Amino acid sequence: MGEFEVHRVRFFGLVPAGVRCLAYQRNGARLALARTDGAVEIYNFAANYFQEKVIPGNEARSVEALCWGAGDRLFGAGLGGEITEYDLSRLCVAHSVDGGGGPIWTMAANSSGTQLAIGCEDGSIKLFEVVPGGIQFERNMDRRQGRILCLSWHPSDTYIAAGSIDAIHVFNVSSGQTVQGIMVSYHMQKVKRKCIVWSIAVLSSGTVVTSDSFGRVQFWDWEQGTLQESHTVSTSAVLSLSVSEKEDSIIVGTSTGATYQFQLLPVKTGSLEKRWVRTKPFQHHTHDVRAVVHSSTALISGGLDAQLVIRPLMEKVQKKGYDAALRKFTFPHRRLVCCARKARLLLFQFSQHLELWRLGSTDKTGKDGEVLPLCRMPEHLVQLKSKGPEHIYCSCVSPCGSWVAYSTASRFHLYQVQYKGNSISVKKVPKVPKLVLPAYQLQFSADSGSLFIASAQGSVHVLQLLEPGGCKHLHTFWPPSGCPEAVYLLAVSADGHWLAAVGGDWAIHVYNLKCFKHHCTVPTYNCAVTALAIHPVTNNLVIAYSDQQLFEFSIPEKQYTAWSRMVQNSGLHKVWLERDSPITHITFNPKNPSHILLHDMYMFCILDKSLPLPDNSALLMNQSTLKQLPETARQWQLHAFKICKKFQPLLFADLLDENSLVMVERPIMDFKTQLPLPIQQKKFGT
Repeated sequence: MGEFEVHRVRFFGLVPAGVRCLAYQRNGARLALARTDGAVEIYNFAANYFQEKVIPGNEARSVEALCWGAGDRLFGAGLGGEITEYDLSRLCVAHSVDGGGGPIWTMAANSSGTQLAIGCEDGSIKLFEVVPGGIQFERNMDRRQGRILCLSWHPSDTYIAAGSIDAIHVFNVSSGQTVQGIMVSYHMQKVKRKCIVWSIAVLSSGTVVTSDSFGRVQFWDWEQGTLQESHTVSTSAVLSLSVSEKEDSIIVGTSTGATYQFQLLPVKTGSLEKRWVRTKPFQHHTHDVRAVVHSSTALISGGLDAQLVIRPLMEKVQKKGYDAALRKFTFPHRRLVCCARKARLLLFQFSQHLELWRLGSTDKTGKDGEVLPLCRMPEHLVQLKSKGPEHIYCSCVSPCGSWVAYSTASRFHLYQVQYKGNSISVKKVPKVPKLVLPAYQLQFSADSGSLFIASAQGSVHVLQLLEPGGCKHLHTFWPPSGCPEAVYLLAVSADGHWLAAVGGDWAIHVYNLKCFKHHCTVPTYNCAVTALAIHPVTNNLVIAYSDQQLFEFSIPEKQYTAWSRMVQNSGLHKVWLERDSPITHITFNPKNPSHILLHDMYMFCILDKSLPLPDNSALLMNQSTLKQLPETARQWQLHAFKICKKFQPLLFADLLDENSLVMVERPIMDFKTQLPLPIQQKKFGT
């Protein structure tokens, strides 16, 4: 694998926001997720659960509910009292409408996605019609006392059931009248306590399912107003529930981090009578499970511990493989760290500020695996705070460390950083060219003389950086066939000749920076691009896709390389293809042109193109495991993939020079200690 001096960085204080709500798009196989900081993320199940879109949050916008409307339109609502539609092409808010009932606690769309119902603080349920270009208020349901915390449509769209404090109400959609009211009381030691109905669902049979603050999942006959079944699953609240499309399975989430599955099973073999039975408990979270979704093949849950957990239903999976793996997503599928190699600086991106750090150094040498003492400690140089409520979309630092840029939804900022001895000065560049914002990705050229800005509709702006601290707009690249989606990945060649850009349509366009013309388009591959980079020697473009495939495309020759064709003919190792974490960064070692360095969240890999690919009978070993084998066994296991799993979770890895690497980790327990304490459960024997 080669020996490197590794700078192991653990001072990136990122604390991911918790998951607040989920919305599953059953036809399009996409999942929308909202976090407690207002950020919205889109996961594409068809692209191996890749996080393909992120709309950063806003301090002035909370998201309590998400739902998909007709035509793949995504809506959100929150305590600000507005219904928001998101532009999934430009990754921003398209428009907002005041709900008219104060803070909105819940929202749901009917089966066709043409109507939205919202539950408000003032006890009202309001219907909105989804129309081209927005939504339009339709009418109110009967107003009830107390806030509406949850609601659900009957599959026929004729009734709406709503839950509040101590009560469930059922409304006729056409008349707006209340047709049933059920009191959900709770008595303990002859003292009545308020019961909060946190979640509700209506089955096609007319049964209403509720979960409440006393740990109960209850089944009601709404026509008779009677309780059919009651299951106490927790000593604390059951916060969320979701019903499968066939209505034979339910998943619920609790405030202890546990999730439970209920199944509708025959009372005895051969019997037509069925009852709901709690069958499977899971403990994948440490904090409140605020949102759950029941897809056709998996149980999906999101918690305040920031984890999105996708647990496959083994009886629904056709064959063992990638779809049968349990997945846990905590960190974004994009980089939040940028490296200034020449200056040995790291730029950390947080939601509303940036931190610039200088790496430590050592004057000692040692053996493989030895920890060396530092002669200079890592130094926090600069903190840049973003003004206003908008969160940061993207950021970048130049290789020389003298320029820092970042963008929010409505502002683009460029700073010049000057180093004089032990003092540092930061100067904001005035009169930055007006661009179509937000910027989705920023990339400096290798000589720090240009800045490339990924923008909407597939465009990329080129800025020339001027001394002593200015810039001017040189050119804007547009894809030749047009593109409705924003560019989300950029790669520039070391010689400053080529620029590669990837849009939300997954097309890769290559531009010539010398004559400012479109050079070529990489052949279409039906999967999302997760990372790409241009080799500094050969100008070959290396591409990683969300299905874990790797391609190498020769930019000068406008075709795939012989090595890339060999990889596709031979196939990559099945263990490599079954990984559930996407490649997020690719780089190269100029000292060894045949080496490709890449990483995901759980491994760092050096891919040696000069060695043969392993077949499926070979073991795709971790390097630490390989070192324990005898020399003859190691030679037999010699292949192209050199994998290291020592650094986890790995948020960023890059080559500082031909002999040193930087690895940025964020151990899960480090940020969980900064979360509010979870509800403690008594464990047997303690």
